[in-house]
Amino acid sequence: METKEPASLDYPARTLEVMDLVGNKWTLLVTYRLGEGMMRFSDLKRRAHPISSKMLTQTLRELQRFGMVERSVVVATTPPSVEYALTDLGRSFLSAASVICAWTRDNIEALDRASRMAEQAVVD
Repeated sequence: METKEPASLDYPARTLEVMDLVGNKWTLLVTYRLGEGMMRFSDLKRRAHPISSKMLTQTLRELQRFGMVERSVVVATTPPSVEYALTDLGRSFLSAASVICAWTRDNIEALDRASRMAEQAVVD
């Protein structure tokens, strides 16, 4: 007899894509920084250190694809001068991301301690 998994575990592909996006460390960092306001690529890269240009580009494209970030051409030059900003959807995600960032900041010492203990246990 075939058993079927509960419906709550049957995630649509789009849900898993979104979970992959929002679980990405760069997504959290870029969203958090764009929460400070509209930024040009170079300013965002500086504020989101240590992200590489390649990862920032990929992250911004993914956030745009899901409607969380908008890209605006400021000056039509070659290459174009553009700015990035959170959309309403991106700002709603920022609320959740801020909780995760605050939790990390508040618990960084305990997380570091636990990590060191786990590393030591592997060595012993």
